[in-house]
Amino acid sequence: MVKTITNKNNLQILFEDNHLLILNKRPGDIVQGDKTGDKPLSEVIKEYIAEKYNKPGAVYLGVAHRIDRPTSGIVVFAKTSKALARLNKLFSERETKKTYWAIVKNMPPKQKDILTHFLVRNSKQNKSYARTKEVQDSKEAILEYTIVKKLDNFSLLEIDLHTGRHHQIRAQLSALGCPIKGDLKYGFDRSNPDGSIHLHARKLIFNHPVTKELVTIIANPPKDVVWDLCI
Repeated sequence: MVKTITNKNNLQILFEDNHLLILNKRPGDIVQGDKTGDKPLSEVIKEYIAEKYNKPGAVYLGVAHRIDRPTSGIVVFAKTSKALARLNKLFSERETKKTYWAIVKNMPPKQKDILTHFLVRNSKQNKSYARTKEVQDSKEAILEYTIVKKLDNFSLLEIDLHTGRHHQIRAQLSALGCPIKGDLKYGFDRSNPDGSIHLHARKLIFNHPVTKELVTIIANPPKDVVWDLCI
């Protein structure tokens, strides 16, 4: 792991070598281009690489995985096609360990538990619905949570994903009766002023796709009154 790098684009770079660039994404930033037409991080990082290394012509950058726009935390990019292919394999075969933090309304019924649901995705609504039993077109979703800290009005949960489904954490915690702070789509009663939700990709552990060394990345959540109580 390397020290966070600051630059004119205010990118919070947590790790960079010849093969990878790992970023602490701010809420509101999009990883890849979408229908909004807003400039994605992939383009910002290409500009950063071109300038830093004085690279003429097109810069290669592969997106190994994504997190939702209103969330924050760790995102991994590949600087070579070889690294991207191997990263894709690591993620698809679940040979990475991802840990999230979530600040939720209400207190979960147990200090620690494993949640299993069956998620049905509605593409038109861009939303997933958690069912307790398997239904048509559903996918099994499993996560493990631990209550890390109890705040006055919220709880901080640490979450380990056993599966990777669309909006999995948001949908499963909502089904538990503990929607994430600011997440109107999944049942929280009001939005955050900046449109973010209090869900953060906190930690990632994996074997480097090229050097094979164990890489451990930890990202601090954004500066925020409630997040600050958790650090």
